[in-house]
Amino acid sequence: MFWERLQPFALVLARVSVILIGAFLLTLLINRLIRGVWTSVTRMLQKRQDGSDVELEKQAATLAGILQKTSAVLIYAFAVLTSLRELGYDMRPLLAGAGVVGLAIGFGAQNLVRDVIGGFFLLLENQIRVSDVVVINDTPGLVEEINLRTTVLRDSEGTVHVFPNGSIAKLANRTQEYSFYVFTIPVAYSDDPGEAMRILASAAGDVAGEPPFKDSVLAPVEIFGVDQLGESHITIKGRIKTRPGKQWEVGREINRRVRDRMQAAGMTAPVRSAQTIETVNANPELLRRLIRDALDERLPAPPAKKS
Repeated sequence: MFWERLQPFALVLARVSVILIGAFLLTLLINRLIRGVWTSVTRMLQKRQDGSDVELEKQAATLAGILQKTSAVLIYAFAVLTSLRELGYDMRPLLAGAGVVGLAIGFGAQNLVRDVIGGFFLLLENQIRVSDVVVINDTPGLVEEINLRTTVLRDSEGTVHVFPNGSIAKLANRTQEYSFYVFTIPVAYSDDPGEAMRILASAAGDVAGEPPFKDSVLAPVEIFGVDQLGESHITIKGRIKTRPGKQWEVGREINRRVRDRMQAAGMTAPVRSAQTIETVNANPELLRRLIRDALDERLPAPPAKKS
């Protein structure tokens, strides 16, 4: 008698368990299918472009993550509704009430709608991808996760920053398609700037031809020349084009070699402004000469005498 009363309830629990387990297995299957499809598409596009493309891998990983999360939400929502129906709940009033509640929430959830729309256009326009190094609202970091509502960054200190997509007012992507490392080499006034530029070109050329940096450099170094005339030194400026995200390791290696070669060439380090002022104050004759030269430059030239 007890088993006869318990049997219908046990059957219902069994059907609900089958539905939930089926939803779990279906989610795993769809996630695996999405990863396989995106991997195949990425490889096919890479073969057409005759080489591996980090940009395609980033875009595929981002879109695959969004599709996996969206499909999981839909599957589990359907599984929960089906389970409630198996438990004897009438879903029609629930769905009708959900429609009214959803309408009310829609009027009060404008920020949520704005965030979802912002996330949709971020993905549609391919502005940002997982593993990109970006600056969002003046906060730099590595993109760890992109959702339809939020974007998650982790900065160099390991701090996680979560931005609602609708609040992203300023976005700078440092690793899209290619990157540049910009050199600012200080050179003392007593040294030859041409020699400093030759050292920079030589160091950059050597790094570009050696592993493991060879595959990261996309173009020879560009040297712009003397960019600034400071109080105690001049500044040589240039840049080198690299693959996305590789600019820092390439730039650091070139800077190291430039420093060693400048030192080997006998080029002196620029003197700080405070040291320069102390040197001038300790030499009154030098101070008088500097003032006299400055006045000569500012005063207009005397008019030529008429013959």
